[in-house]
Amino acid sequence: MRSFDEIHAIAETRKGGAEAVEAVLQRPSPAEEIRARPDDRYLSLMTRCIFNAGFNWKVVDAMWPGFESAFSGFDIGHCLMLHDEDFELLVSDTRIVRHGQKIRAVQENARFIAALAEEHGSAGAFFADWPAEDYVGLLDVLKKRGTRLGGNTGQYFLRFSGVDSFVLSASVINRLIAEGVVDKAPSSKSAMAAVQAAFNTWRAQSGRSLTEISRVLAVSID
Repeated sequence: MRSFDEIHAIAETRKGGAEAVEAVLQRPSPAEEIRARPDDRYLSLMTRCIFNAGFNWKVVDAMWPGFESAFSGFDIGHCLMLHDEDFELLVSDTRIVRHGQKIRAVQENARFIAALAEEHGSAGAFFADWPAEDYVGLLDVLKKRGTRLGGNTGQYFLRFSGVDSFVLSASVINRLIAEGVVDKAPSSKSAMAAVQAAFNTWRAQSGRSLTEISRVLAVSID
C-alpha cells in the first residue's frame, strides 16, 4: 500500500499540480455545526438521500420544496404520527416522488432520529461525537437502525451532513484495489475493516480528514 504522499503525488500528476488537487477537496464541518443542526434537518437530509438513490438528483432537487411541505418540514413529531390515511394521500401527492416504500421510510427514520435524540440529547450530538477512526461502525448503525440507509445512501447522507467520512465511489474503490486494500468493492465486515484501517493509516500519515483523503483517492483515478 502506497503512503498518502505517494497517492497525493499521483493525484497531482492527474490534476495538474498540488493546487489543483487542493481546489477539489472537501472538508468536514466543525463538530459544533454538526451538533447544532436540528433533528428535523437530519431527517430531511436522510429522506433526500433516500429519494436520490436510483433516481435523477436534479428532479428530486427541483421537487424538494414540495417534499418539505408534504412532510411538514420533517417535524419529527409530525412524521412519527403519520397514519395509514396520511400515507394514502402521500402516495398520490404530485409534489413529491410517489414511491411508497421510500415514503414509509420517513416515519421509520423519524423513529430512528427520535431514539438518537433520547439517547444522546440530539441526533447532531450523536453524529458529532462519533470517532472518525470507526467510521465504518457509524455506517453499520445507519444500516441496522435506520431504514434504507445502507450502502452509498448512508455514506452520502453523512458526507452531506458534514460528518468526517469517506464515500466508496467507483474511483475510490479502484484506488483501494490498486493499493491492495481490497480486491473488489467492499461489502463484507472484514473488507470494510480493511478499508477503515487503510484510511486510518493515511490519516495518521497526513493529518488530514477522512473526507479529504477520500477525495484525494478519487482524483488519483479520475
